[in-house]
Amino acid sequence: GDYALKELLTLDNATLDKLFPSHSTIDNSRYQELMLYFKELNQARNHPGFTFLYHYQEYVSQSKNPYGYTQFMEHYRRKYAKIKGSMKLEHDPGKELFIDFAGKKLHIIDKQTGELVPVEVFVAILPNSHYTYVEACKSQKRDELINCCRNALNFYGGVPKAIVSDNLKSAVNRASRYEPEINRSFKDFARHYNCVINPTRGYAPQDKALVENAVNLAYQRIYYPMRKMSFFSIEELNREIKKQLEHYNNLLFSRKESSRRELFQSVEQQYLKPLPETAYELKSYRRAKVQKIGYVYFSPDKSYYSVPYRYIGKETTLHYTRSLVEVYYHYQRIALHQRNPSKGS
Repeated sequence: GDYALKELLTLDNATLDKLFPSHSTIDNSRYQELMLYFKELNQARNHPGFTFLYHYQEYVSQSKNPYGYTQFMEHYRRKYAKIKGSMKLEHDPGKELFIDFAGKKLHIIDKQTGELVPVEVFVAILPNSHYTYVEACKSQKRDELINCCRNALNFYGGVPKAIVSDNLKSAVNRASRYEPEINRSFKDFARHYNCVINPTRGYAPQDKALVENAVNLAYQRIYYPMRKMSFFSIEELNREIKKQLEHYNNLLFSRKESSRRELFQSVEQQYLKPLPETAYELKSYRRAKVQKIGYVYFSPDKSYYSVPYRYIGKETTLHYTRSLVEVYYHYQRIALHQRNPSKGS
């Protein structure tokens, strides 16, 4: 005590905290007010540019009897000591979506034979909010993977800047260590959704741990509750997965006052880009020479499609979906037709 009252009034809270460390019992209403503010703070913590100082200033402006900064931080550390990385930002919201297939398969029952048929399980996670998507599919093949990615983006209601896979065979043509080449269909999918596919980065160790953790939690929260149930189709299995997933995403994190869904809705969702107006249709490709009559022959449907006469004799590439056939010459589209599967049209 060598300070006069006038001098004490000029000191900031942090200095006052150091001068008068509090060993008294916690003022309950003041403490409860701080705990309520921490709930708000935790929801904002995943925003880029977050700082504790900014939120401390906001708290002081709202509170009639605020704690000093040192005590504010001390209470926060005490309450949330176990949140890994609680003092730093791990992942920017809306930046990346991690995808993988679970190591353990689920099963459906073949109605005819009664045999158990193994099915793959696709897992996607937004690393900022940990909001998770899970879906069963027939295989890890390209078409199934793209379909799962499309369903995941519909589930999130938006598109991240990048989709990161750890060298999934169905996403790349060859798993070269230095430059895995993304297959053409996946590139096309990314173009449609205005994002990049990034298998070249692979997973950093902390990302790998995050994805493995998401898969392990899927085993606990989705596989385990379904262990005694029987399913006779992938659709039936996915209906139950959807129910379990809903419950899982709504569970509160063990040391946070919010769930994956709440974190996603309050922070990450606004950073996702909007979905395109039309859903992606899977494309296939084949070569075709323009015939003398100015048509290309499309063998899957035994059909002919017209192109401008100046391309007669040229080698073209056909890009086709269930509903469309596009004809490309030197990466430029020269014709577009509704697909007509009636033979010999």
